[in-house]
Amino acid sequence: MHPAAVGFQCPDDVAAGNADVRLPRRTGGLQRAGRRWGPVTLTLIGINVAMFLLTAGLTAINGQDPLQNYRTELFQRLAQVPVFVDAGDWWRPFTAAFLHYGVLHLALNMISLLIFGSELERLLGRARFLTVYLVSVVGGAAAIQLLGAPLGQVAGASTAIYGLMGALGVVLVHQKHDLRGLLTLLAINLVVSFLPGVSLIGHLGGLVGGAAAAAVLIAARRRRPLAVGGVVVLVLVLLGLVFGGVG
Repeated sequence: MHPAAVGFQCPDDVAAGNADVRLPRRTGGLQRAGRRWGPVTLTLIGINVAMFLLTAGLTAINGQDPLQNYRTELFQRLAQVPVFVDAGDWWRPFTAAFLHYGVLHLALNMISLLIFGSELERLLGRARFLTVYLVSVVGGAAAIQLLGAPLGQVAGASTAIYGLMGALGVVLVHQKHDLRGLLTLLAINLVVSFLPGVSLIGHLGGLVGGAAAAAVLIAARRRRPLAVGGVVVLVLVLLGLVFGGVG
């Protein structure tokens, strides 16, 4: 017998009682972060950071400043340049979305991705959020191919991030929420897009692509075949714009 707060307890009874008690599950830091920020959002951030570290490391190996990671040959081969895409480098519109010009460019985009991505992933779910993100990338690439400077080099996740803002706007309209805060933030970002070296065209293309993808998914609601078909048609149209000049 063991002494207790009142009287004594039998060891066998205590053991039997404890057997019915469910102990709290221990979760790691990555699991907690995934639940808070969204696993897809964190994965996309991880890919972008990994690509920066890779290009920075290659730049350092070549004896140059690693913070000028865009000087490496890999970066030059993966960034979007319309004339090179038209010449057959089909991968550039997609790989360019995971490259960044230096630490500041990376940090600003990743903070924005964490904010907008985690919110949109929560509202749409993982699969639909990833769909919006990728369609936004293609939308930005299409605008750059159509309207960008033929020899202009473009890279960065900002086309996708603007797409997330467009998609969030569509979701808020659908849920009848106030848009003033988002519109103010979007207006500020569009003003910044007029700065030298920033692709306003790519940002607008991503914005339209993300908003269109969200509109299709919301209109289809739970009718999965309709949602898949609508997104496929949208992607095919955008890809036609991207590779329309490939010869």
